[in-house]
Amino acid sequence: MSVVSGGTTRGESLFTDLSADAEGWKPDEIESLCMNCHRSGTTRLLLTKVPFFKEIILSSFSCAHCSWADSEVQPAGRIQDQGVRYTLKVRTKEDLNREVVRAESATVRIPEVDLEIPPFTQKGAISTIEGLLDRTVAGLEQDQPVRRAVHPEVAEKISVFIQRLENLKEMESEFTLEIEDPSGNSFVENPAAPHKDEALTVSRFERTAQQEQQLGLRAEDDPDEEPAAPDPDSMRDEVLTFNMNCPECNVPASTNMKLVQIPYFKEVVIMATNCDSCGYRTNEVKSGGGTEELGTRIAVRITNPSDMTRDLLKSETCSVHIPELEFELGMAAISGKFTTVEGLLKDIKDLTVSRNPFCLGDSSVADRVDKMKAFGQKMDQIIAGEMDVHVILDDPAGNSYLQNPYAPEPDPEMSVEKYARSFEQNEELGLNDMKTEGYQEEEQRPQEEQRPQEEQRPQEEQRPQEEQRPQEEQRPQEEQRPQEEQRPQEEQRPSIISSRD
Repeated sequence: MSVVSGGTTRGESLFTDLSADAEGWKPDEIESLCMNCHRSGTTRLLLTKVPFFKEIILSSFSCAHCSWADSEVQPAGRIQDQGVRYTLKVRTKEDLNREVVRAESATVRIPEVDLEIPPFTQKGAISTIEGLLDRTVAGLEQDQPVRRAVHPEVAEKISVFIQRLENLKEMESEFTLEIEDPSGNSFVENPAAPHKDEALTVSRFERTAQQEQQLGLRAEDDPDEEPAAPDPDSMRDEVLTFNMNCPECNVPASTNMKLVQIPYFKEVVIMATNCDSCGYRTNEVKSGGGTEELGTRIAVRITNPSDMTRDLLKSETCSVHIPELEFELGMAAISGKFTTVEGLLKDIKDLTVSRNPFCLGDSSVADRVDKMKAFGQKMDQIIAGEMDVHVILDDPAGNSYLQNPYAPEPDPEMSVEKYARSFEQNEELGLNDMKTEGYQEEEQRPQEEQRPQEEQRPQEEQRPQEEQRPQEEQRPQEEQRPQEEQRPQEEQRPSIISSRD
């Protein structure tokens, strides 16, 4: 039985902000079994929060009897609604220094060398790209002496592969790093923040039934079919409540959801979370309708402090551009919400400056911190109306909205453009493989076309065979007839002679 020292009171957060100045901040100690000598050892657990990321658990085990030690990093935050996929083009040695948070459920791939690290085969860790390569090389070299003695051919192939990984560390050629995490708890640093990283691509995806089973979100005996959705008509006059854990203190809380019709726009879903334990409050807005046929690009020029009061609906598929600052915020970086232009700009500043983990603590770099501070000052000037900029909302799903105070007259400072989505945008929205009409008929058509062809082919092939068969059968019959006629004559001759005798 393990003994834990320390505790928490009701309403107190289990996770403490990561800080070197925290007083009285001690890890919990647990007496546990050493897996090396099977005697009692000590495990230390530290529950902390990494800014701009998630709650994590730092664990360290040490045994005083055999001196065996081990350490591990595990995410303690909730599993995200969608999985995340990072694709990075590593071109220079500076890219090898990018910090990477790899969850245990993440899959790491390098297509150029056919490297794939499956999920749940390594412990979660906070490292760099070079550190990932070093850890992979160390794992491959671990049993090489045994392989050289037992299977020398296999050991030689592994040595060649290790050399290829060493060449990647020396940047002899560019390569691609792919990290796919169905839990959404992995992260790759963007050193160009708050600007867009041209070498890094981030995309979200829906988990499969198998991935949900691996994460423990679905039982193995559950069917793959999704439950039927409730009728929206019965939900319009009802506030739905469902339970969840608070993203700040991880204490059970409740979330309310309501369908609301916005005049002159469309129906949206408002979700609000309130935690009675720590006082955390948040709200989120999602589109209640389907994806529009055309995407929407809204551009507004901020020239007056009154423009900050415009109502704004940003969906989670909407990206934000500020050309004057060379800033671009991708999709899903900020959840969908109904706010004002000032509220959106404050959220952007808070996301990129105040909660940026690479500008705090030991991981901060002086140049990066100065860059972020300069960006935050420019955002304050825009909010105060001291700097004229253009704010562009680009939503390929067409579910974003910006208020026009001159309605029904056109706004001279705002333009709304409808455009056809590209193939890449449809791929991100999952529309390329989606068919909602006539998919049953299209599945039946190729089957109906193949059936008569398959039926006709053996008939056509059998016809010449059937025509040849009687000819081949007639020939031996015609040849056998004279022989059969001659046989009785030959047989009769000896009978006649015998009778005469």
